[in-house]
Amino acid sequence: MTTAQHAWRSIRDRLDHEAHRYSAGEDRPLGAYTGAMGLYAATVLAFAGIARAAGRRPPAPGLQDIALQAVATHQLSRLLTKDPVTSPLRMPFTRFQGTSGPAELAEEVRGSGARKAVGELLTCPFCTGLWISTALAGGSVFLPGATRLACATLAALAGSDFLQFAREAAHHAVEGGSGEDEEQDGGGDEAEGRDQAEGGDQAEGGDQAEGTP
Repeated sequence: MTTAQHAWRSIRDRLDHEAHRYSAGEDRPLGAYTGAMGLYAATVLAFAGIARAAGRRPPAPGLQDIALQAVATHQLSRLLTKDPVTSPLRMPFTRFQGTSGPAELAEEVRGSGARKAVGELLTCPFCTGLWISTALAGGSVFLPGATRLACATLAALAGSDFLQFAREAAHHAVEGGSGEDEEQDGGGDEAEGRDQAEGGDQAEGGDQAEGTP
């Protein structure tokens, strides 16, 4: 065994030992996470290299562009990680558990190693948000018009979702208020009935007392 091989084996054994201590007996696909970080870094470097070779300069985004991309990233991350229609994309890496909200699924990650890492990525909107935001940033360099249109479409969809939630909340509030009014009206009628009944009993008792010699 050469010196380089011995050094590499020593480093690998040390990393395996630290990974075992970190995981504390749990299945943590640290190798797959490292691969994902490497893939992300390679993707960013590739975008930068292609843009430089093509002579494309990154745009200077304004506050409106940042807000639009933030809403688009949020909406697309929810669509990819929670929507029932996109569940075939997650099927090889997850197991259906039920629903977690309106038009959203609850899924459990399955498998180990790279399969588990991909499953965690595909079920975590916070994790996919980084990749989506980076892709939109790259799109704004190479296809600015199409990317802005896509962001506007996703932002409109996000606004529509919030309006749906607001409409449902208002509907439930109106129904709840009507139910309380009906309960109060019913309680008032019952109280009035009890008062009338008590008044009738008292009057009848007075009549009986007067008729007694």
